[in-house]
Amino acid sequence: MLCEMCGKDVELTSRVKVEGSVLRLCPECARFGTPLDPAPTVVSVPSPGRSVAYSGATAHARGGSRPMQERDLYQDIGEMELAPDWTKRIRVAREALRWTPEEFGKKLNEKKSVVLKLESGAIHPPDDLVRRVERLLKVRLRADPTAPE
Repeated sequence: MLCEMCGKDVELTSRVKVEGSVLRLCPECARFGTPLDPAPTVVSVPSPGRSVAYSGATAHARGGSRPMQERDLYQDIGEMELAPDWTKRIRVAREALRWTPEEFGKKLNEKKSVVLKLESGAIHPPDDLVRRVERLLKVRLRADPTAPE
């Protein structure tokens, strides 16, 4: 099991409340918070030369003996990059709505200078700004880099 604070792979973890958050921590990191479960105990399994650590809450939380699988969070998110002409798309869509850069900035909750920098390509916008621009202008700024053009 992995400690949610230090990331070490340890045999046993316990639920500990640290600054309002409940985490599964190794014995070393558990000293930084208040334990919520009784101390986990090591139980000997009948198989030869093997011991496994269980606590009541750990066995219940795992839902039996099904092993936990590591998941790549970025695999679920599609690989999307800004389209090559994203700056032009912003300007054309804004002008089609007959908004000045200042009006568009107010609707975006950004300064006029940010709008002008977006349209000139002087800044690379963060994902949340890209989503807001796409939603407000009803235009697609991202494209799949593997898709043929």
